[in-house]
Amino acid sequence: MELESWTIDATRSALAAGTITATELAERHYSEIAEQDKKINSFLALSRERAMAQAARIDALAAKGDPLPALAGVPVGIKDVLTMKGSPATAGSLILKGYLPPYDATSVTKLEAAGAVLLGKLNCDEFAMGSSNENSAYGPVLNPRALDRVPGGSSGGSAAAVAANFAIASLGTDTGGSIRQPASFCGVVGVLPTYGRVSRYGLIAFASSLDRVGPFTRNVKDAATVLQVIAGQDVMDATSSERPVEDYVAALDQPVEGLRVGVPQEYFGEGLDPEVRAAVERVLDSLKAAKCIIKPVSLPHTRYAIPVYYVIATAEASSNLSRFDGVRFGLRAEESNTLAAMYRKTRDEGFGAEVKRRILLGTYVLSAGYYDAYYRKAQQVRTLLTRDFLSAFHDVDVLVAPVTPTPAFKLGEKTDDPVKMYLEDIYSVAASLAGICGMSVPCGQTSAGLPIGVQVMGQHFGEATMLRVAHAIEASRA
Repeated sequence: MELESWTIDATRSALAAGTITATELAERHYSEIAEQDKKINSFLALSRERAMAQAARIDALAAKGDPLPALAGVPVGIKDVLTMKGSPATAGSLILKGYLPPYDATSVTKLEAAGAVLLGKLNCDEFAMGSSNENSAYGPVLNPRALDRVPGGSSGGSAAAVAANFAIASLGTDTGGSIRQPASFCGVVGVLPTYGRVSRYGLIAFASSLDRVGPFTRNVKDAATVLQVIAGQDVMDATSSERPVEDYVAALDQPVEGLRVGVPQEYFGEGLDPEVRAAVERVLDSLKAAKCIIKPVSLPHTRYAIPVYYVIATAEASSNLSRFDGVRFGLRAEESNTLAAMYRKTRDEGFGAEVKRRILLGTYVLSAGYYDAYYRKAQQVRTLLTRDFLSAFHDVDVLVAPVTPTPAFKLGEKTDDPVKMYLEDIYSVAASLAGICGMSVPCGQTSAGLPIGVQVMGQHFGEATMLRVAHAIEASRA
């Protein structure tokens, strides 16, 4: 069976039947990475010893005929902002080069406990700051669907690895669109869980009130399965929710007939690529054919989402990144005569241009005399954005909209214009600010063959309904 055909169900079935071993499947994926990833640049480090030890444990279970766990033998990649004990955790930055964390992120621990084979760490924009994966200190990731295009960011390596058949699933993080946008650009499924649904313990923080961990897969059922595994309360993360985790996989089989699908008018205005619009409209037609009720809704504060996001996210980044100073871990600049000089030189050498830009912006909006005018005001408008969604969800069960205004753009096309780059997040940051769940599902391609994703958004802890609608969208294209 070709690598692109492997799913979580197929893996477990093949292991149980003895037609393949977890060791063989891991080796096949490592061979594909060795042969093809030189041109994609999705992996930064491989954890072969750990992966093969896990594969051997799964093979021993299968040989005895014991029940196999949910992700038995499934090769998975991990975004390099999540810690894996003994594997590099650079967050795509030179300032953390050489850092080997002494512990696993909770989501990593849960994946391995469910039988996943962890292949290694995946490239990303530095400290998850970017919309194109061109900000990594270790080189850009290329889009497997079109090598002259970006894969999206910041989780570009995670999306590209699944799209290129280097892994069956991967973990990414989403702060303002960093799972949904790369999933759309690479033609895979990507899920942003509700804030607090998945533990952030072991995540190298960018913006703590926005960062979330979620899966990339090639189909909706696999995404539901991985989310089921990693979701749930964690005593190591005070922001994780005590709310019980629903059975996301079982929810996929429920009919969508009668569900109310909201279409936010503000997401279909100026700047939306005609082919993206047409693809999303075809999705709405298919849902209508499935007897969903299509309703226009308004999210009137959407136009403020980008400026609010880039005030709050940069403010939190300036605070979180202050810990990287060359004293305790990672890079330390040489030939510094004083402590202050060492701080300055380490940060100058270790941080890239985009990270420096955001630290400066964040420090400015938190500074005396500007806090009330920028940061406090942004938090107030964030509340208005959240109320927009809460109001909409009184009338509808899910929202369906574009993920991004355009398909994947060319490498280097927007690197010289940060504002133009930031506007790529125009349809994704509002859900991040509101804390709701969202996901990208492949829904077509452009005339040039570039993937297009559609965004499905659910209310807080509405993942089951969101995934059910996404599954129906996927089925309509089969």
